[in-house]
Amino acid sequence: MRILTYTAFVSLDGVVDSPGGGLSETHSAAGWTHKDIEFLEEAYKLKGREMREATALLFGRKSYESFAPVWPEVAEFASYKEMPKYVVSSTLNDNDLVDNWGETTILRSLDEVAKIKAAEGGPIFIHGSASLARNLADAGLLDRYYLLVFPVLLGAGKRMFSDADEKKQPLKLVESESYANGIQKLVYEFVR
Repeated sequence: MRILTYTAFVSLDGVVDSPGGGLSETHSAAGWTHKDIEFLEEAYKLKGREMREATALLFGRKSYESFAPVWPEVAEFASYKEMPKYVVSSTLNDNDLVDNWGETTILRSLDEVAKIKAAEGGPIFIHGSASLARNLADAGLLDRYYLLVFPVLLGAGKRMFSDADEKKQPLKLVESESYANGIQKLVYEFVR
């Protein structure tokens, strides 16, 4: 069985919306990861580890549409180029996919995600895709969180965590580290 990991830059109040910039539909603080927070290379080592561990990527439609036009041309993300990618969408069509980013498969439901997860293969990482991550967690399909928690409260924006009245989901902290700029690395596994 493959491991599904949601990776995120997250504010202390759970916002994952527009951390690197761009236009947020729900708050005015787009680019909040580099505003007033000192850059320390060691705080971002988790991102490099993700790139080494990932064998496939999973996106929701909106995140795919944000990343797909940019990441194929960014040298830093070269390892992602030929990696299989999956997009969960009920509206995206094959002709909406970029043609310079390797194999991409559209999945129409969480049941299809469950089939991919049940197959042989290595870890699948989810970038962006807050709604998808919430739905996967609620459905019991998410296995891990790789989080870099930033010392900021945004108040508004897309949230990482569901507010559905679901049963309690215990997590086990398997790794943590704090950095001088206030960022915290937190790696959790779901306890099943």
